[in-house]
Amino acid sequence: MTDIQALERRVERLESRIEIEELVTAYARACDEHDMPWLESLFTEDAQFDSPSGVMRAGNRDEIMAMFVAAFKVRGPGYHWTHDPFIRIDDADPDIATGTVLSHAETTPNGRVSLAAMKYNDRYRRVDGRWRFSRREIQFLYYVPAEQYLEGLSRKQRLYYGGDWKDADYPEALSAWQDFNRRHPPDGAG
Repeated sequence: MTDIQALERRVERLESRIEIEELVTAYARACDEHDMPWLESLFTEDAQFDSPSGVMRAGNRDEIMAMFVAAFKVRGPGYHWTHDPFIRIDDADPDIATGTVLSHAETTPNGRVSLAAMKYNDRYRRVDGRWRFSRREIQFLYYVPAEQYLEGLSRKQRLYYGGDWKDADYPEALSAWQDFNRRHPPDGAG
């Protein structure tokens, strides 16, 4: 590889990273604006959406759109913001990438103000020159009614969805978290 080829490859990777960051931001805006055509354009036809808790699950773009229609029908105003994207372009295929995106949201499901912290584990694919989501997995640290935020982080059931409390998706399920607690038991636990 010549120096020029190496430089071109590096520039392409930087441009891809910027385009993927814009894709992530577009998702947040499309959700907040309930802009279904825009949201749909962000996913590949065979895209998948999932969550460890099972509260959000869809096997293709049509199912993803149906899932969001159902969510938006009960959700009023909301505000999502993303930060700290960690993106890796595939060395073998520059049209494939993976990423982890940290995020927060303020939403109003069924008129109830709620706060959420989550991360997305993503796969991206460039199709017809545009980056799109080929898979999104949302993991909730918490999703709680605003009036229960203060006590929300002090318990494992921090995911209030559809009128039920569920265990949060992380950090307790992470191997690093579990290993740390085995090696360093919390004060008062042993």
